Amino acid sequence: MCELLGMSANVPTDIRFSFAALARRGGETGPHADGWGITFYEGHGSRSFHDAEPSAKSELAKLLRNYPIKSLIVVAHVRKANRGRVSLENTHPFSRELWGRPWTFAHNGQLKGVKKLPLGRFEPIGTTDSEHAFCWMLSQLQARWPRRPRAAQIEAAVADMARALGAMGVFNMLLSDGATLYAHCGKRLCYLTRRAPFGTATLIDEDWRVDFAQETTETDVVTVIATRALTRDETWTELARGDTLVLTEGAVRLLPAEAAPRLRAAPPPCDGSSARPGQV
Repeated sequence: MCELLGMSANVPTDIRFSFAALARRGGETGPHADGWGITFYEGHGSRSFHDAEPSAKSELAKLLRNYPIKSLIVVAHVRKANRGRVSLENTHPFSRELWGRPWTFAHNGQLKGVKKLPLGRFEPIGTTDSEHAFCWMLSQLQARWPRRPRAAQIEAAVADMARALGAMGVFNMLLSDGATLYAHCGKRLCYLTRRAPFGTATLIDEDWRVDFAQETTETDVVTVIATRALTRDETWTELARGDTLVLTEGAVRLLPAEAAPRLRAAPPPCDGSSARPGQV
């Protein structure tokens, strides 16, 4: 299984602390040695870094550990290949444009038969089942709403599509359009929210401790979501299978599996801030 890392914050925040733990799991403290990637959102744009090398040995990963990119939303992934060869085009996160926004997607798990799902203008570049699932989700959204709908409609659609994909196998997912971060638990996913009063945290995978009281202001809110807990002295909340999280500016809303509205089948797809930044 691959591992996921996501962040949502209300002030620009650097994720070097959490990314250091994830990177170690990419071939050193974990078996996820088949590539890695990370996407940072900045305003209406995003910047992404990918490498087919293990993140624990990647020079690019070392650079990012020393480069404090500040962001409100981050999506990261370390890969253990099961479908699709080890290559740059098969590394997550995957990105596409929809409704004038850059969408980013990362997944772990296996989806049997997902490549039979029809696609619209969004087509995979690589050969993973994950990228096909992402293209299918965006095709469904565009087919239903040629223009961006209300946020509640997107939330309902994402939760329903995640449920449908989860029926095909294991579907742990992070998805973002730069305004909202969506997370779905198909088997294992956990999160924590840091807010005042801030304490200290120590990584599980590396000897690194941070006193967040020295790195933040009283109004900062930062939520980190990961496949497995990254720190040893904080309380992480485990999601239930089928749960979908909606994260905006660090705030978390849970859409339980039984409460997520059903989405009707979409028609066939058409072809044609001043606060001081912290770290997590």
